[in-house]
Amino acid sequence: MPDQTLTYFLQKGSIKEPNAADIQWYHAANSKHKITEALRDRTQMIEADVLLRGREPKEPVMAHPPHDDSDITLREWLEMVGNSDKGIKLDFKSLDAVVESMALLDKVRHRLKGPVWLNADILQGPGGTATPLDAQAFLQAVATKEGDTLSLGWTTGWSPNKDNPVALDIEFYVQGYSWEMVQQMEEVCKNLTQKVTFPVRAALLPQSFVQFQWLLRQSGRYTLTIWTGQNDVLNVEDLLPYRQGFSKSRIYYDLLENQISKFKSLPGYTLSQ
Repeated sequence: MPDQTLTYFLQKGSIKEPNAADIQWYHAANSKHKITEALRDRTQMIEADVLLRGREPKEPVMAHPPHDDSDITLREWLEMVGNSDKGIKLDFKSLDAVVESMALLDKVRHRLKGPVWLNADILQGPGGTATPLDAQAFLQAVATKEGDTLSLGWTTGWSPNKDNPVALDIEFYVQGYSWEMVQQMEEVCKNLTQKVTFPVRAALLPQSFVQFQWLLRQSGRYTLTIWTGQNDVLNVEDLLPYRQGFSKSRIYYDLLENQISKFKSLPGYTLSQ
């Protein structure tokens, strides 16, 4: 059965079937110009980053580190989104912004038509050097609304032209997402009642199929959202096992436009469950 995100866009007519690969994303709508553009384009989901402003008045603003200020606050951003039928994904970069952000979100929920995703990296992942947000503190702040989707990920790293935590050739083998990482995540999520999607870095997935196969089998509430960094080295053919090995309603693809187009043109793409 499709999750509430796919169900919403199916009922709206934005997609023809419960195929999560058909959901399109607008990234980093962290300014007035970007959110205005996002609300006008054809994408279904708008992603933006939230942190606490680095100067007074301290309030949640739309910015991605190293930036700590923006020309638009979360309050203003939500007011604009409330006039649309888009879904939103709020990516929290600091724990100190979460509680106030949730209070602002609750004030406009009656106007929001589309799905709400709440994202944070809460565990250390392959090559991750950033400090994850405290999992229990984040969940205590956000896991209050049954209709929200919790997007819970791992900190990861990828550097062009350097050794990365994935198999590049037969001589260089380092695991992607380890068993310990996915088991830790299941321990965090097993008692939640909300839908949970796990944002996973595409370049690190070739060595992690069995781990995520196990993780998704733990609950029908779980999905994956495959994403990529601008400078990551990605062969979209490496994603075919995920397309073919899971229900197409359970794997979202938050990829660059040229990557998703190439992926959908592969002969094996249509061999989904």
